[in-house]
Amino acid sequence: MSSTSSDVEVGLAPSALAPPRALPNGLAAFLVFLSSGAVLVLETVSLRLVGPYVGVTLQVTSAVIGMALGAIAYGAWMGGWLADRWDPRTLLAPALVLAGIATAVTLPVVRYAGEALRGSAASGVLLLTALAVLVPAALLAGVTPLVVKLQLADLRRTGQVVGRLSGIGTLGGITATLVTGFVLVAALSSTVIVLGLAAVLGVTGLVLGAYLRRRSGTGLPASARVKAALAVLGLAAAGLSAVAPNPCDVETAYHCAKVETDPQWTQGRVLYLNSGEHSYVDLADPTRLKYAYTQWIGLVADLAAPAGRRLDALHLGGGGFTMPRYLAATRPGTDNLVFEIDGGLVDLDRRELGVRTGPQLRARIGDARVLVGAEPTDSRDFIVGDAFGHLVVPWHLATREMAAEVRRVLRPGGIYVQNVIDVPPGRFIRAELATVRAEFRHVALIAPPYGIEGRSGANFLIVASDAPLPLAGVQSRLGLLPEPAGLLSGGELTGYVGDALVLTDDYAPVDQLLATA
Repeated sequence: MSSTSSDVEVGLAPSALAPPRALPNGLAAFLVFLSSGAVLVLETVSLRLVGPYVGVTLQVTSAVIGMALGAIAYGAWMGGWLADRWDPRTLLAPALVLAGIATAVTLPVVRYAGEALRGSAASGVLLLTALAVLVPAALLAGVTPLVVKLQLADLRRTGQVVGRLSGIGTLGGITATLVTGFVLVAALSSTVIVLGLAAVLGVTGLVLGAYLRRRSGTGLPASARVKAALAVLGLAAAGLSAVAPNPCDVETAYHCAKVETDPQWTQGRVLYLNSGEHSYVDLADPTRLKYAYTQWIGLVADLAAPAGRRLDALHLGGGGFTMPRYLAATRPGTDNLVFEIDGGLVDLDRRELGVRTGPQLRARIGDARVLVGAEPTDSRDFIVGDAFGHLVVPWHLATREMAAEVRRVLRPGGIYVQNVIDVPPGRFIRAELATVRAEFRHVALIAPPYGIEGRSGANFLIVASDAPLPLAGVQSRLGLLPEPAGLLSGGELTGYVGDALVLTDDYAPVDQLLATA
């Protein structure tokens, strides 16, 4: 028996019979723009949050980017999975509120965990960056597929809807990256940025929940217990953020900075950048050099010209302005020009370290590589390279092309000294020596015996010139210093360098050379 009709009624899920009502196009675009932009704000600020504990190296930057991308991938997948099983209108507001809470919790979590994970081990870097970005970014990444599902009322317009919202999300990320990098980081501390973002997300979620409840009876869960739990989580996040240890006295555009008084000398000041001891300044006696590497620079400067003669000196990296102050005190009339990328650090030096800029001590804000390129040829007698990103010489300041620029700016017979930090097995210092030797005829190395022998990490001072170096005087004065230091030159230095890589702008794997594994 045949029939043109069926007696069987196919049961469909309520969502299939009545697709969730789409959001207004403007609201949908706003939610995608906001959530995508918030992920990029988190990614940018996370690098500053973890920097004081694990540094700001290529590996740390890669870890932050990788964790953010992983969170986006997982969050988008999970958001799409949930959108096919529940009404997205019931999930959007909770997702934003939870993302706001997770963002606020990021501050205390990173700061407490950072103290335990301090260092540069790969496992610590990956764990800390995951704590900084993974959960809030994943929650935010889930918003876009929820919105897309709501807007797909007509399958004939799927490509148009998905393409438009994807483009809006990308624009949100671009806008957030530029605004954070060029405006927010320069104007606000990381704490303010993170808590401000958390507040924006939380308020947006609450307002959206109220709107959806009035419009369609959905939004935030109606259960009083759920609302109370969210409120408690939000208050706990705010409270933990308020009491979490902050490693910074001042947060500049590039550094988490702090100045402490030497407990053994009331006039001594120690400058910490990203929790690393960076400079020591004696406010009463600028000729007192505490760190061994500054003593080495000082004795080379003393031998660079007859005693008391003024020099035209250039300093690549300001730090605490220890060496410019030393030259100003030991060689009156010396023109000290300091290239420092961080204007906020220079302001801190003026407030806390007694730096007084003027005709003989000038600070120029900008990247040293760019500024050196604008310096006249044969214009400086003495150049000091002492620029670091955490404990690493920025790669573009460590290449042969940079050494060539330094040589161009030096007058005949001028001396270039470069401070380098390396750890066993000493691949970076050897590569940097090979790089400097490719441009300068006369090169020597000053370092502690344990550093030269590869028994421990150390500061190394490269000394270079086109004219013969005053090696006898250097050797003699090294013997008068409180800490032993060796001097390598000639054949000894050649044997030490071996077949090390010459770093170039095209290939300068500085972070990889510093890796201990």
